Amino acid sequence: MEKLVALIEKKIMPVANRIGSQRHMTAIRKGIIATMPLTIVGSFFTILLNIPIASVATAIEPYRAILDIPFRYTVGILALYATFGIASSLAKSYRLDSLTAGILALMSFLIVAAPPTQVLEDLEGITAGRYINIANLGSGSLFGAIVTAIVSVEIYRFFIVKKITIKMPEGVPPEVTNSFVALIPGAVILIFFWLIRHLLGFDLNGFLSQLLMPLKGVLAGNSLFGGLLTVFLICFFWVLGIHGPAIMGPVIRPFWDISIAENIDAFNAGASVHEMPNIFTEQFLQWFVWIGGAGTTLALVVLFMFSKSKYLKSLGRLSFLPGLFNINEPMIFGAPVVMNPVLGIPFILAPLVTTTLSYILTVSGVIPMMVARLPFAMPAPLAAWMSTNWSIAAGVLVVVNFLITLAIYYPFFKVFEKQQLAREKAEEENSENETIIKSVVSEES
Repeated sequence: MEKLVALIEKKIMPVANRIGSQRHMTAIRKGIIATMPLTIVGSFFTILLNIPIASVATAIEPYRAILDIPFRYTVGILALYATFGIASSLAKSYRLDSLTAGILALMSFLIVAAPPTQVLEDLEGITAGRYINIANLGSGSLFGAIVTAIVSVEIYRFFIVKKITIKMPEGVPPEVTNSFVALIPGAVILIFFWLIRHLLGFDLNGFLSQLLMPLKGVLAGNSLFGGLLTVFLICFFWVLGIHGPAIMGPVIRPFWDISIAENIDAFNAGASVHEMPNIFTEQFLQWFVWIGGAGTTLALVVLFMFSKSKYLKSLGRLSFLPGLFNINEPMIFGAPVVMNPVLGIPFILAPLVTTTLSYILTVSGVIPMMVARLPFAMPAPLAAWMSTNWSIAAGVLVVVNFLITLAIYYPFFKVFEKQQLAREKAEEENSENETIIKSVVSEES
């Protein structure tokens, strides 16, 4: 085991760290995470529109179209916000003007994803104008948003580095200078994406969807293998001391966001909560699997709280409140779980077991699918109940999964506790010996 740990630390960790800190991957992660407040707010309106109380539903019905607007302008145009966030984050990493880069990226994305689609005419045949379909700006265009944001920033950067810009005299306010600096690269970016989409007729979003959607079906659709692979990799990286979601986020998060948005859309359209398009959304893992955080560490926290070891008991009590709200870094780095074969095994094994059970109960129709996105720092039973259209069975499953995880962790915890007690005993003996030596020396002097 020591040789395996050494091999992983020497060969895998450097590669994983490089991937996690790569400039473009970091920008994608930050940009998409920046949209989270909007999607959470939009999800609350979805919950509001579907409260399972007849009197409330009747009272809401006349205002349904108005109450649906917050969802349409948050989750409904998610890719638009992500474009700005990704471009702005990438520009900051290059020390470019992030506001200008974000605006240029938004322009590029709108040209590519949402061209005016048709002429509207009134009943008398008089042309009234054109429109863009905001459905083209939703989660289904997220990969197009990523590509256009990165490409537009790289073009902008090229012109800045090569100094192919309009220079303003000294004393001109910075915001004016930045605007003129962006004129040439902005014109090139506009023409570049306009040529691709409108003259060449290449649909970037459609192409990326056809190319990547099969992968989404594996990682964030209904594939048990894909769900287990995602869970394994996130936990495995954590055991290596690497932030699992930070490594997997740029790859899996766009699929997660697309999946939950598809579920919310289908639910709002009247589909049964048991017949959503996707099982493996981020919320499925968040509430059914990550109870207390990645690795389902709330069970380990509870075991620590009743440990015979003074250190483990103190750590458990200090970690309980954060763990209840799904924050488990105190446990991962305090126990530690990192590079710890004894705790690392259940840290990976327990989520795989609960993922499998939750999947089986979902496909069998016992548990509904996820139809809302809530803040991650909510107690799992409550969040699962709300996210599945108020399903009591979903809340019960969280409790069952917690008990299963408790049973899986227990034997490994006992081994680790025994080791910790031996260390504490050795430290106490050493402390007593030092006290005796100091006493003897003091008496002799």
